[in-house]
Amino acid sequence: MDRCLITLQEIPEGHLYSRHGLARLSPRLKNLRLFPYSAERQQQEALARTTKMSIQGVQPKLSARLDISRETFEIVEQRGTYILKPSHLFYPELPANEALTMTLAAQVGIEIPLHGLIKCSDESLTYFIKRYDRKGHDARISVEDFAQLTEETRETKYNSSMEKVAKVIDRFCSYPQVEKKKLFDRILFSYLIGNEDMHLKNFSLIVRKGKVELSPAYDLLNTSIALPSSHEEMALPMGGKKNKLDLQDFRNYGQLTLMLPDKIVDGCLLKLKENLPILLNTIQISFLSENMKKKYLTLLNQRAEKLQIS
Repeated sequence: MDRCLITLQEIPEGHLYSRHGLARLSPRLKNLRLFPYSAERQQQEALARTTKMSIQGVQPKLSARLDISRETFEIVEQRGTYILKPSHLFYPELPANEALTMTLAAQVGIEIPLHGLIKCSDESLTYFIKRYDRKGHDARISVEDFAQLTEETRETKYNSSMEKVAKVIDRFCSYPQVEKKKLFDRILFSYLIGNEDMHLKNFSLIVRKGKVELSPAYDLLNTSIALPSSHEEMALPMGGKKNKLDLQDFRNYGQLTLMLPDKIVDGCLLKLKENLPILLNTIQISFLSENMKKKYLTLLNQRAEKLQIS
């Protein structure tokens, strides 16, 4: 049996997607053809379109729409409703890594957009994610990242701290305590799965139904195995520390900085503990290579031990 590139459900051998996976993209979609661009071509297209699109960042990205009649994604310069991220020239298996990590986030209750993998003409995988800041083709939903909200830039996105991140929520969110609990969940999860690049531009606020709240999570990646030269456990210091973090550091952040009741902090940790077997199994059935699966599992078990949830 093979597995669906979107849902990881078992499917007949030789297939790429389950019916449920395709239906998540559109109830009218019956098939999704090979994406007619190689990874190299996508990288070239992303470079050529960099000055024309609003999508920025280190990874090559393309704006796209789903063309249901042609059963494929269409690259566009404007009004895209999806973002595509092809394989990277220097960092191995980023699409499979991000697709897996976002799925793990959903399994512990973190809100994420629709996402998955598509197979390309050269047999490589490209990661896709639906834009949550679009409503239809024309309407935009108000979203601002924490760099914008703190008057930092792409160049200074690391010039902050987790304490300042908490202050942004206090200042702007409609219900700060609700959002700080969500933030705590994300911080714990990011540490657990080795996401060491949660800088200011990887947190955003969104306005929905008149309420200012944390946007769905995005750019969740196990950077520890993708960038093995990294020596920090967090991008922004927490309690003055980026390394050698332990359970007490996270408890202090939750209780003293976020002012969450002990019951809430304990509940967030318990949720990770209860879901740990599911996370480990999902890594094993993911589209990472066996070597990368082993690295991911090793790191997850090490971090779970430090958080005392193993």
